[in-house]
Amino acid sequence: MTDTDQTTGRVIDGRESGRTKTARVDVLIAARNCADTIERAVLSALSQDDVRAVIVVDDGSTDDTAIRAKECDHDGTRVIVERLPACRGPSAARNAAIEISTAPWLAILDGDDFFLPGRIANLLTWADARDFIADDLLQVPEDNLEGEPQTRLFRDQRSKPSPINLEQFVRGNISQRGKLRKELGFIKPLMRRSFLQQHGLRYDPSLRLGEDYALYARALVAGARFLLVPTAGYVSTLRSNSLSGRHSKQDLELLRDSDCQLMSVERLTPSERRALSAHYWSVDCRVQWLAVIEAVKRRDVVGFLTPFCRSPRVSGYLIQCLALELADRSKRAYFRASKKDRWRTTPST
Repeated sequence: MTDTDQTTGRVIDGRESGRTKTARVDVLIAARNCADTIERAVLSALSQDDVRAVIVVDDGSTDDTAIRAKECDHDGTRVIVERLPACRGPSAARNAAIEISTAPWLAILDGDDFFLPGRIANLLTWADARDFIADDLLQVPEDNLEGEPQTRLFRDQRSKPSPINLEQFVRGNISQRGKLRKELGFIKPLMRRSFLQQHGLRYDPSLRLGEDYALYARALVAGARFLLVPTAGYVSTLRSNSLSGRHSKQDLELLRDSDCQLMSVERLTPSERRALSAHYWSVDCRVQWLAVIEAVKRRDVVGFLTPFCRSPRVSGYLIQCLALELADRSKRAYFRASKKDRWRTTPST
């Protein structure tokens, strides 16, 4: 027996259990080459009582991510797998999952992360008067999931649920060189489907870095009621080869320029506009540092000097980066020389 969901026109399998029919959340997973972790992610979502379906969009994987995800669906009713013919990026994959979904609430899960038991039920206790509800998340090294320590994103600074506005959110995404990244854009909230539909909100498909930040910021501009709760139910695995650590200059430029689009909204307050401007320049500092590196490789003097003319803030940042780079190179040269001297003075046997 089948029926049709009136929101999307998608055919729904009539074999769904009573629990699934009353569940309020679809979990959306954009995955690329996650064969080693996708089962952990899917099963952690299926174990949540309030999850109706897990929607996996395989973003052009070259491994068997899609097959392993589908194998988690033991009764054939709760896992939907869609395969994109080529890699289109996490934004496009998540947008495809949103179009497939039918539940009133949406939860994002990365293919190499997982939920702790009871996470969704806990977030739904705050759902009545909110459009986005996010918990703290645990950041754990992939090679030490069972060990200590587990780092919280908020570092226990929030002892009770607290609403967050646009200015707070944007300023919470300004990273500092040399410090562990703790941007609020890393959070993975429950999102009310009707709010996204009402305001035409989707992930920006041009962004392959900071797509979460851009969506949440646009939602807050549109008036989203956004709540942060201190409990931690999302486990984010830290990997040396993560996408956020392998961004290009173009990725950063697109993220930076997304702030310009937000700043063009007339109803922003002066403090909100200042926050967006601060985030713009913080990203631009990183853009210009990559431009300096490229110029050095090309032996381009003009290209090297031009970024220093962007603004006093950028030039100060670049000078600091150069000083740290020179100090680091000097330290490496010293240790190499010391090691060489020790080798020369070691008696032969």
